[in-house]
Amino acid sequence: MFALDRLRALEALATHRSVAGAAAALHLTPSAVSQQLAKLERDAGTALTEPAGRGLRLTPAGRVLAEHATEILARVAAARLDLDRLRDEVVGELRIGAIPTSVHALAPAALARLRAAHPDLRVALADGEAEETLPAVLAGDLDLAVVENWEGLPAPVPAGTSRARLCEDVIDLVLPADHRLVARRPGAAPDQGARAGPVGLAEVDDLDWVADGGDTRAQAWLLQTLRALGLEPRVTCRVRGFGMHLELVAGVGVAALVPRLARPPLPAGVTVATTDPVLRRSIDAVWRTDRGTPAVHAAVAAFRDVAADRDGVGGSG
Repeated sequence: MFALDRLRALEALATHRSVAGAAAALHLTPSAVSQQLAKLERDAGTALTEPAGRGLRLTPAGRVLAEHATEILARVAAARLDLDRLRDEVVGELRIGAIPTSVHALAPAALARLRAAHPDLRVALADGEAEETLPAVLAGDLDLAVVENWEGLPAPVPAGTSRARLCEDVIDLVLPADHRLVARRPGAAPDQGARAGPVGLAEVDDLDWVADGGDTRAQAWLLQTLRALGLEPRVTCRVRGFGMHLELVAGVGVAALVPRLARPPLPAGVTVATTDPVLRRSIDAVWRTDRGTPAVHAAVAAFRDVAADRDGVGGSG
């Protein structure tokens, strides 16, 4: 392996055509340059210079290695420049893992803002729950995770990470449009997108429920919330995706708790009701404290700005 300082001595000799000129360019003594060249010859296993009058000139092997030295040193300089920019500017690659609801609702607009403001930043995005993305952040496989915190069941943010609140999100009750709790409220209409409320969740004791599929905190939160009100929920549907939850409310007649940030357009036959008390979750960004680059902070700001622009979603806390 060729040491960089030895390659610099050879490249300087090729450029300035004399040891004295190379020494002046490198701010070294001629003796120091000669020592570097001698060590490089030992590394190369062949003669790189030969006498030329009172000076030295490069051998054919020396000229070949000098050409490579110029390229190597240029690449090293470019790498140093990129590293400096990565520390001081929003450049390079940023790998984000985010909960599916934030991917669908926030990521397209947030990534568009990042691209417009920072064209030298490349963003890689994947969805995933906090149980997947946070270990990846710690391992260095992701630079940023966007996670959700349900009341009483926050994301398990590990030591060595930093957190920033992006927004708060209200969670509404979704009922069949002809449900008794909707029909009895003044002004409630059983058509698409009708809104009723507030509804006490303890009153919803005559419907089955749809919950998030898999062993997720969203499912655990729903069960915990309803049991705290004295209900033992009958969960007959366990599926991923709040859009499917809405379709099941419309088609099967179950009840659902759906965050506003995650809610797609409402199908016919459902009504959205506010709850009493109001239910909320929060959305946070998490990154390794020792990797809080300008790119990470720019992404946090973009997600926060997009969340603040959405109707029905609280601002940062």
